[in-house]
Amino acid sequence: MGKEFTKGFKRFACAALVALLAACGSAPVGPGFYRVERGDTLYKIARSNRQSVSSIVRWNNLPNPDAIEVGQVLRVSPPAGSSAASSAGAQRTAPRASSSASAAASTPRDSSADTASPSAAPAAPISLVWPSAGQVIRSFDGRDSKGIDIVNSPGTPIVAAAPGTVVYAGNGLRGYGNLLIIKHGGDYLTAYAHNQALFVKEGQAVAQGQKIAEMGNSDNDRVMLHFELRYQGRSIDPTRDLPPR
Repeated sequence: MGKEFTKGFKRFACAALVALLAACGSAPVGPGFYRVERGDTLYKIARSNRQSVSSIVRWNNLPNPDAIEVGQVLRVSPPAGSSAASSAGAQRTAPRASSSASAAASTPRDSSADTASPSAAPAAPISLVWPSAGQVIRSFDGRDSKGIDIVNSPGTPIVAAAPGTVVYAGNGLRGYGNLLIIKHGGDYLTAYAHNQALFVKEGQAVAQGQKIAEMGNSDNDRVMLHFELRYQGRSIDPTRDLPPR
């Protein structure tokens, strides 16, 4: 499941870092727009422009974030006059400021990020609580399983494993149902997949142990929670920072 989860992020992330347009002979586009090039992913385009994937999907009315085409021009900054546009200017003048967009840049990366080098040793451990009650039916191995799977009955409460900010809440990732991603301090990230219902929104701060979802089987063949812990984009075993059961 973990390996498929990582591949799913590759599919969902549909566009790349801005490259030299002259290199491919494309006509230039105006400020706030980007022309899709071969190999681009939406996640990388969002990251390089300090935006969230969901914002770019909304600004461009993309019916399927997995289906962008080479040569397609995308809006990568808020439309003029929107509240997001006024705040975007402040973010550009203070690029280190905390925001859900910059936090989203740390979302789980593609499989190459996990295998390019040994997992980075966290500078400090993170104190987690179990995200749900239930039986662990699949453990982390760092290769085929990038997280753990917990089974229980439909509607079992899902809680935030640590305090943080929601950087993704939605069901745009085919095969993983209702998904939540939470950014924590110290370059940590947790992800919660296959939920029956979501109770938090992007940009919302959550407390450790706060109910954020209910267990379900959205885009899955059984009721379960797929839970991942990431450090600097690389998956690590969440059980090492969870209390004994």
